[in-house]
Amino acid sequence: MSQEQPRREEAEQEHESIKPEENVKDVQESSLARKKAVAESIGGQVHGKDRKQSRSESVSGRANITIGEALEATVVTAGSRPVDYSDAAAIQAAEVRATGRTNIIPGGVAAAAQSAATRNARLTKEEEKTKLAEILAEASSKLPSDKPVTRKDAEGVIGAELRNDPNLCTRPGGVAASIAAAARLNQTNSTSSTKNDDNNLKQKQN
Repeated sequence: MSQEQPRREEAEQEHESIKPEENVKDVQESSLARKKAVAESIGGQVHGKDRKQSRSESVSGRANITIGEALEATVVTAGSRPVDYSDAAAIQAAEVRATGRTNIIPGGVAAAAQSAATRNARLTKEEEKTKLAEILAEASSKLPSDKPVTRKDAEGVIGAELRNDPNLCTRPGGVAASIAAAARLNQTNSTSSTKNDDNNLKQKQN
């Protein structure tokens, strides 16, 4: 019974976090702000009003950045780059961690990335190659399940990208960089949230 109680409270908290008045547009704007925060933290160009919005969203701790959102943030930072084998490996590692499945999902993000990398390796003209933006633009909707990015997820994706790169290095602004940035932002949000909870508890006790 004691174990059921915390689970019920967690479920209620999750339910409360999405208010009935929050419509699809609000959810989309929050997701966009989180993606912009990831892009900004690794040097992506986020300007003016958007920059202010992304900072406030990332600091607020309202919602953690998911693996799907981090993949989509790569479109901002490296979307025009052709997909290669190291990108495909990183995307596959991200998909595995998001879904909990060990196999590539037919028609999923990893399968599309693998096909693009194989095709790109055969092409000589840069303009004919499939770009990261084409694969990752709607990554969240292509994942059957998603989860907030953790440090462990970032380590797995970085390792996959490193192992499959001929120079054994990660790409600036690439898939691994986006996942790592999202993990850092989530950790910062978590730390800020914990501090706020501690401060609120102290105030109540006083």
